[in-house]
Amino acid sequence: MSPNVRVIPNDKLFISEPPPEWFGNGDNPSNDKTWTNENWLKSRFHFSFAEYNEWANQSYGCLRVMNDDLVQPKRGFGTHGHSNMEIITYIIEGELTHKDSMGTKESLGRGSIQFMTAGRGVRHSEYNPGDKPLRFIQTWITPRSSGLKPNYGSCTGDAEGRKNKLQHLVSNVMDKSTSTPVEIEQDCDAYVTELDLGKSVQLELPTGRMAYLLCMEGTVQVNGKELKRHDAAEINGNGGMLNIECTEVEETESGNVAHVLLFTMKEVKNAGRTDF
Repeated sequence: MSPNVRVIPNDKLFISEPPPEWFGNGDNPSNDKTWTNENWLKSRFHFSFAEYNEWANQSYGCLRVMNDDLVQPKRGFGTHGHSNMEIITYIIEGELTHKDSMGTKESLGRGSIQFMTAGRGVRHSEYNPGDKPLRFIQTWITPRSSGLKPNYGSCTGDAEGRKNKLQHLVSNVMDKSTSTPVEIEQDCDAYVTELDLGKSVQLELPTGRMAYLLCMEGTVQVNGKELKRHDAAEINGNGGMLNIECTEVEETESGNVAHVLLFTMKEVKNAGRTDF
């Protein structure tokens, strides 16, 4: 048996470029050579969120939000609130500075991951203090219950741990059979890998589990289906082996690699987009 892989191409993602004042930023500069985008933020929404309201693409299993955010230098998200979500942020490039109402303040770089149990409510800000763009993936996961105590944690990442290997970053706090840098209040796991050209990794997807995969950099083949930068895939079926192979690399902060993020979770019947 082999899992079903349905590619979600980049051109099917909603592109959001909100005005700077929405999040407390100054005007976009007319000519700043450190910027790679005219607007301070370019965000790709994988699921219905903010100004993208699509009933046919509300979520995928317990994944409620996945935003691929490109934030230009000296810009960011001013202080704002969240509640009743498990929020996972993975840094692809640049540096993210986080402050929150629990007293946390830190900066994180490539390969780092942070989590926030918003629970009963938490306020935070996210900012790019550097001189080059910041790109990160922020994923909201519906927790198993509401009203949880707010919590925050992070891991600076391990370049060797993800090099041509699947690094297990996130797991279910109730699953005592495994230990990961981040444990959340949901039956959901997350993995990351950086692959050299021609290298591959495998993951057995048990019956009753499904997955969502994002190709962040480079090009990969997932069970024979091609995914390029920004492409994603819904993966479900009756269990079986996932094979992820690098077929084209991209110059990154880690060298010439393909870079993949993968979430697995309990299968939900009839999950997936119905708008195309």
